[in-house]
Amino acid sequence: MPMSKFLFKEFEEVSSSAWKQKIQVDLKGADYNETLLWNSNEGITVKPFYHNDDTTVNTSISKNNWKIAQLIEVSTPKESNKKALDVISKGVESIVFKITTEINIYELLKGIDSNVIEFQFQFNMLSPAMVEALIQLNLPHCFLNIDIIGNLAKTGNWYTSLKDDFQFIKNLVTKYPHKNILCVDTTVYQNAGASITQQLAYAISHANEYFNNFKDGILPQIQFITATSGNYFFEIAKIKALKLLFQTISEAYTTENTNCSILSFPSNRNKTIYDYNVNMLRSTTECMSAILGGTNTICNLPYDHIYHDANEFGDRVARNQLLILKHESAFDAVENPADGAYYIESLTNQLAEKALEIFKLIENGGGFLKQLKEGTIQRKIKESALKEQDQFDKGTLILLGTNKYPNTLDLMKNNLEKHPFVEKIARKTLIAPITARRLAEKLDKNRLEQE
Repeated sequence: MPMSKFLFKEFEEVSSSAWKQKIQVDLKGADYNETLLWNSNEGITVKPFYHNDDTTVNTSISKNNWKIAQLIEVSTPKESNKKALDVISKGVESIVFKITTEINIYELLKGIDSNVIEFQFQFNMLSPAMVEALIQLNLPHCFLNIDIIGNLAKTGNWYTSLKDDFQFIKNLVTKYPHKNILCVDTTVYQNAGASITQQLAYAISHANEYFNNFKDGILPQIQFITATSGNYFFEIAKIKALKLLFQTISEAYTTENTNCSILSFPSNRNKTIYDYNVNMLRSTTECMSAILGGTNTICNLPYDHIYHDANEFGDRVARNQLLILKHESAFDAVENPADGAYYIESLTNQLAEKALEIFKLIENGGGFLKQLKEGTIQRKIKESALKEQDQFDKGTLILLGTNKYPNTLDLMKNNLEKHPFVEKIARKTLIAPITARRLAEKLDKNRLEQE
């Protein structure tokens, strides 16, 4: 007998309609819908209470031994290797190497215990030599995270061309079918202002483009990379819904590979320059959402990364946030901590259903790539972003310390080491790129000009 039944068996179950009747009595004539319901940007009506009547699908996850990751932007292999060994000694379990030029892979990984440490790579180019070197090392926990469609979405161009890029990954996947070669990077969708249902729909439609190119052979293993924002419960549900949706489309291809691996970062969209310490609070709850949703690897970002170069203090704070969550808050010790939360289960189901509707519209419209080329995806994200921006500008979407209770004495002009705003670079592109933009950019810029 379940513990809840054993403890409360002498009490009669109360239906959701009975609860609602009681609430309406207590409202003393006030309208239930106007007083207690609110609508999210995803078109979901959030209620004041949830009951097991509200859930139809159980999205439980097994115990999640998530890994603490740290991002290292590779300058030279020797220096980056030294930094990796240092942060591993301080509790990091996964290294995200961001590589922007050809380097010696063996020197980069020298002395790192690959049986214990997970490697995540982010390349800004397609390098046959580096990729082949990594595969030949046969690292047991290695994700190459090659995403040619994601590169097109972010930059507006293929690495080389549509034909060459797809041939590159097809050769790799065919030769090494069980390696973690491909990823679907959804961070640009979130950071550009896409709604959660859009992010989910674009994620699975993006993945479906890869599956369509391999449907006659072995389907590739795909890792998802997500950005988690500040809508705490919705973001938990987003991760759970992504797993549910990926399982659904994977089964449509009759593949046994329905396991959904996820690497998560905090969002940049809600981060600020002024009152920057609040960024620590934001990224903490965002990491919590990702963990509770069931992500596999969390890479926190320093509170000052949008305006400071990488520095030891910022890295240490970001790392310690995760160490506290894992080792002091025991976030890895409980199987499915969100289980039984009717609100989260209801959100998960609704987000998945709404995302599936968008996914079907995209597929009926010719698929994700076609709609990217036509500008439909960019237009939809822009519409969502403008709606969210308007809410921020009017103060209905609040970032404390920025558009609510700002510290007017806070000065930042002489504290900027990086340009924290979107830069327009004149270049020829095949499609309009999806541009990430922070909500506070305009406000931050105005304050800087007035200092």
